[in-house]
Amino acid sequence: MKTYDIEVQRLKSLRHDKGLIELGIDALVLPRPARDEGAGGSCLSLPVDQARALLLLLKQQFAELDKLQPRSRRSGRC
Repeated sequence: MKTYDIEVQRLKSLRHDKGLIELGIDALVLPRPARDEGAGGSCLSLPVDQARALLLLLKQQFAELDKLQPRSRRSGRC
């Protein structure tokens, strides 16, 4: 498995379509050297202000998705 370091430079857009949430970003993507630590996987890093903006945008998208659900499925008991 190839692993990468992904540094978000700028959040450009966020939208949902057919069960997927798509992020439009400017990012720096660099190969990550293999390590024997066992952690593996890629790493996503972004500044605190970008992370806060992402959290607010995700909350808005989830609220919009919840509005599309029938009332009986909005309670969170599914």
